[in-house]
Amino acid sequence: MLFDLDHTLLAGDSDVLWCEFLMARGILERESFAARNAAMDRDYRAGTVSPRAFSEFYVSTLAGRSAAAWQPEREAFLREAIAPRLSAAARALVQERQRDSALVVLTTATNRFITELTALELGIEHLLATECELDAQGCFTGRPRGTLNMREGKVQRLHEWLAARGQRLADFESWAYSDSTNDLPLLGAVDKPHAVHPDPRLAAIAAGQGWPILHLHEPAAR
Repeated sequence: MLFDLDHTLLAGDSDVLWCEFLMARGILERESFAARNAAMDRDYRAGTVSPRAFSEFYVSTLAGRSAAAWQPEREAFLREAIAPRLSAAARALVQERQRDSALVVLTTATNRFITELTALELGIEHLLATECELDAQGCFTGRPRGTLNMREGKVQRLHEWLAARGQRLADFESWAYSDSTNDLPLLGAVDKPHAVHPDPRLAAIAAGQGWPILHLHEPAAR
């Protein structure tokens, strides 16, 4: 069972919310960053931003600090911005699929550092996310590392992760849940794709293909 995070299980976007959180705390300058954050969110939704540009923009917010130095903000971010946006229906769906399946994975284009605690909050053991580069002192460089977990990269990372476990996607009846046309490669790779609060293009594709369409948040989150 493969779950996208942002606008799927979460009523919102982790990267956008992280930037808003940092601006509210004065860590990022709102005057110079707010418009760029909104533009990146818009371009992601439109499918016009490259995975590299998207990942570099958001991972750059971590630059210059270690994971330990960021930990107080990360914990507050989960508590204040993320946990309230994980609906009872989203939590229940994860729990239901965990009862049905031996393998539940959260897969997100957002970086691992700011989604690890979300996975724990949802009780999901396995997380595939964009990885962050560290320097020799253990501080974030502000650059992503390795294959980016976005669009076709989600499928590549999934296959690599399964192979490292001695498994293949073909070994399972695979399900995936997502809101976005950015995840069409992942949805097309599984046996049972599901659209959750789909964007207009994905909604049309899901309707044409007969894929289930779910709504986990009220009002519908887009």
